[in-house]
Amino acid sequence: MKNFKLFTLSLLLLFITPGVNAQQAINPIIFADVPDLSMIRVGKVYYMSSTTMHMNPGVPIMKSTDLVNWKIVSYAYDTLGNADELTLSNGKWDYGRGSWASSLRFHNGIYYVSTFSGTTGKTYIYSTKDIEKGPWKLASFKPSLHDHSLFFDEGKAYMVYGAGKIILVELKEDLSGIKPGVKPVTIIENASLPAGIGTGLPAEGSQLFKVKGKYYLFNITWPRNGMRTVVVHRSDKLTGPYEGQVALKDKGVAQGGLISTPEGKWFSYLFRDFGSVGRIPYLVPVSWENGWPVLGVNGKVPETLELPLSKGLIPGIVASDEFDRKKDSQALPLVWQWNHNPDHACWSLSKRPGFLRLTTSRVDTNILLARNTLTQRTIGPKSTAITLIDISNMKAGDQAGLMLLQRKFGWVGVKQVGAKKMIVMVSAQNGTVNGEEVPAGQQTIYLKATCDFDNRTDKGYFFYSFDGKTWKPVGGPLQMSYTLPHFIGYRFALFNYATESAGGYVDFDYFRIEAK
Repeated sequence: MKNFKLFTLSLLLLFITPGVNAQQAINPIIFADVPDLSMIRVGKVYYMSSTTMHMNPGVPIMKSTDLVNWKIVSYAYDTLGNADELTLSNGKWDYGRGSWASSLRFHNGIYYVSTFSGTTGKTYIYSTKDIEKGPWKLASFKPSLHDHSLFFDEGKAYMVYGAGKIILVELKEDLSGIKPGVKPVTIIENASLPAGIGTGLPAEGSQLFKVKGKYYLFNITWPRNGMRTVVVHRSDKLTGPYEGQVALKDKGVAQGGLISTPEGKWFSYLFRDFGSVGRIPYLVPVSWENGWPVLGVNGKVPETLELPLSKGLIPGIVASDEFDRKKDSQALPLVWQWNHNPDHACWSLSKRPGFLRLTTSRVDTNILLARNTLTQRTIGPKSTAITLIDISNMKAGDQAGLMLLQRKFGWVGVKQVGAKKMIVMVSAQNGTVNGEEVPAGQQTIYLKATCDFDNRTDKGYFFYSFDGKTWKPVGGPLQMSYTLPHFIGYRFALFNYATESAGGYVDFDYFRIEAK
């Protein structure tokens, strides 16, 4: 199955409508879950960090030379630790937590990315001279500073953080903690006020910038019965006083900051909640009037941008994988992330070259507790994943297959019941729907999952095949839903877990994504 010609994806995301210039970039710039963006430019190269929470490795670092076409080049960490919540042990999990909004900076030849965790109660600062190759040095401390912005100014390091009330604190020179003897200072008592009284979501997501001697603080707020809104405060001094105003209120596109091009053009990078696919990035042009950044075009998020065309997400953010590995190549491409901490002893690409082997190491009662579930982002507006799985070494009680992962998950695969193997579709909404019994002697099964995010349809569909040609649907459509307990867009996922005894294994021949 290895001589497979990859899908032609050059037109991914280029859904041109009448009146749209085909030579311009189109919003959203990435139709996949890339939330809580933080961005820098070093020379002519842009770098961006994002949130992936309970997925590992964590804090992805992406690279672009045009603000539109991005690829993952590294991660800040492999894991945050080994607590039960992080390893899916003793019935505990870390969904919706892990690490949250990061802050990316470049200062005196060093790259810094900071984040914080509600799981560990810590703030983390990772640093390196080579953002693409590492290694990363870690400094961590308590407490966990919510939605902070790392900021260097006049030889000192600070963090700005908080929700509603925005606080400034100075850090130690080695960034290992808050500077002793220096008290945090409230620089804005209520950053939500410019958006109106009765705000539902207090202003958070702080990102601080210094432009031509003035300080600009970006926040997101969500007025009750309104939409996600960008609020900007400015000051002549870091400590204030600050004056604020609404910078953008359109389509719920909000939370982010400022970036400039080498040619002197300015943009604001933001994201939009877009149903079950997740939170998707947008760019809006920025002009300057009377010392204020003015976001959008006539206060609106434009459909097109004066930037290069998107070449598609593949292989920059998601990618097919034949599981073939050349000598000295990475075991797993950076598009892959494990759901929680992996158990490295129980997965392999070398025990059967050209295949991903997942071996069960324990008995689990719930697929959301299963270890070594390997994931990639789903992508919009429509995408399909196909895999071929060798099921000949499953044990009684084992369940393996292809999943759309979120709290309201759905999956198609094989369940071994005694000596029999059954095709099943399982969802968090409707339980198990049985398909047909796998014919005796059939060692491989083709599985397919399709996502429809167009206009927030948010439907998932599942199929199987015994020959890779004739596909049969199983179970009804999955009504996908973005839930806050997981706080992440749906993911394609490969899994194998045991419900009776450990030691069974399956081999995945390939994972292929098609986007339309």
